[in-house]
Amino acid sequence: MLIFGIETSCDETACAIIKDGREVISNVVASQIKTHEIFGGVVPEVAAREHLDTINVVINETFENAKKDFNISPDDIDAFASTVGPGLVGCLLVGLNAAKALSLCYDKPYIGVNHLQAHVCANFLESDLKPPFICLLVSGGHTQVIKVDDYDKQEIIASTIDDATGEVYDKAARLMGLSYPGGIKLDKLAQEGNKNAFKLPTAKVKENEFSFSGLKTAVLRLVQSYKGKELPVNDICASFQETITTTLINKTKFLADKYNIKTIVLSGGVAANSRLREKLFELQNEGYKTFAPKMKFCTDNAAMVASCAYFNRIK
Repeated sequence: MLIFGIETSCDETACAIIKDGREVISNVVASQIKTHEIFGGVVPEVAAREHLDTINVVINETFENAKKDFNISPDDIDAFASTVGPGLVGCLLVGLNAAKALSLCYDKPYIGVNHLQAHVCANFLESDLKPPFICLLVSGGHTQVIKVDDYDKQEIIASTIDDATGEVYDKAARLMGLSYPGGIKLDKLAQEGNKNAFKLPTAKVKENEFSFSGLKTAVLRLVQSYKGKELPVNDICASFQETITTTLINKTKFLADKYNIKTIVLSGGVAANSRLREKLFELQNEGYKTFAPKMKFCTDNAAMVASCAYFNRIK
């Protein structure tokens, strides 16, 4: 089965064609980072207009790649899918309307996809991963631990009560004067710093909760303490990253043990974080099976949308 997916939930205009939920036939992503860089973050109205300007170009390129590499034409597509939420409403409407127009044009079914479920399905792309497993989903808007019993049977067993992981990364980066996108820059600088330079707090919350607002405040106080002096940015980045990744991995491991599931996977935009991936794969030394999407499938993309549409439609 060939599914054409469209992703426009935030600041990437993406289209992809996926075969049987795992094989990537064509995958095109147009990023808006340069556009939003001057604002220090994503402006919803600007993002929606960028999607409108770009969507037809990305659709055409996706079909052209499929024709050139696999001799697949639009008539060969079995269904069209798009992200329906969560996301920026104006942005979502661009992808939804495009996918529905294509489904009407080619008389094929339309499948709406949950953005977070799609991030989980990024792990199925170019892999043989199968449920059950525990998934740590970390992105700019969400931090969740999801128990995946089957392809279409998922349960959120832990989530943040305040800041999401990617959100607190970007806020901490801004406190240190790093430009947008701050989380990526913070990760790079952390690799040059001393992770034990500063002792930062870990919130004492319930086993099914994460909280990072206190960590963000601690970084603010630390930065303020260096007023008039040179800020040890690399060491603060390293200490911050070590604290938050340790919290994420430890709680995920605890929940995996609680539900007696020995496979742990990572998903979401923050799944590209170097230290988080390193800590995840270190769990293999403790007897866990671990998976993480390829880097190109961590951030928003349409391949994961098409994969999710497949696995939620057909087992």
